[in-house]
Amino acid sequence: MELTAKQLAEILKGTVDGDEKVTVTKFAKIEHGKPGAISFFANPKYEQYVYTSKASVILVNRTFEPKQPVQATLVRVENAYNAVADLLQYVADQKKKYRRHRSLRSRWYFSTKFGKKVWVDDFCHIGRRTVIGDNTILHPHVTIGADCTIGKNCIFYPGVHIYPGMVIGNNVILHSGVVIGSDGFGNAPQPDGSWKKIEHLGNVIIGNDVEIGSNTTVDRAQMESTIIGNGVKIDNLCQIAHNVVVGDHTAMAAQCGIAGSTQIGKYCILAGQVGIVGHVKIADHTTILAKSGLIGNVRKEGEYLFGTPAIPHKTYLRAYAKFKQSGAE
Repeated sequence: MELTAKQLAEILKGTVDGDEKVTVTKFAKIEHGKPGAISFFANPKYEQYVYTSKASVILVNRTFEPKQPVQATLVRVENAYNAVADLLQYVADQKKKYRRHRSLRSRWYFSTKFGKKVWVDDFCHIGRRTVIGDNTILHPHVTIGADCTIGKNCIFYPGVHIYPGMVIGNNVILHSGVVIGSDGFGNAPQPDGSWKKIEHLGNVIIGNDVEIGSNTTVDRAQMESTIIGNGVKIDNLCQIAHNVVVGDHTAMAAQCGIAGSTQIGKYCILAGQVGIVGHVKIADHTTILAKSGLIGNVRKEGEYLFGTPAIPHKTYLRAYAKFKQSGAE
């Protein structure tokens, strides 16, 4: 990366305060800024570093008014935090080399269909009748079973495993160790106390613009489909059980566990280590705070829940105050 302040302003639709020709080649936190670096200021508690940072360029909100002299060139944008995300995406896109490559140390079949400029790295295995969309990148040791449909512009990092019959949309990122389509935890108790395996014959359908973190698993449905909606973001080490539906643009932090046949609405937020029992429905725009356990339906949109069992956050805080009073007595 090598960009001038003027180029940055053009990319981010901003304006320059200072030297338009100053050049940046790297990113840095504002407190660690050095010459040649670009930093950003979005959180008021970091304002002191705007005046002391040695970064060449600092992204700031248009409304920012310095209280002291600033050495760096300022690029003013509508929202500095969003602008950093846009700039990181821009730089990443510039680094991508969409060209055709199929390693001779990988395996596929005559019935496998590749789109344009698909990159297949070493030791991948792609099953019969599977379709891979344009510009998709498969890093080493990715396995994709038979009869899968993979969209355009996807990135699958090393060690991703996709079982047969899965459907994955466009612009999907799967990080190392992700498993899509393993059998759900379905076992029927027998009279003698043993368990009989229930076969899972459904699949997983993943929408567009989804990102799934390392070592997360999404189980195939017993019948029909486990569904991950468009724009869903799932962190590392999460478990999505069979027949779960995750609504569009829901975000899920690390170590969440979702039991079977649960339906999560759109635009929900699940913080770290949230656990949800099976066969419940969660309304759109629900937020469940860290380490909470949900045991029932959430019917009202916009609820903010905490605790085990999860209850409205304000109710929990009032109850907690009572618990502390009881302990003091």
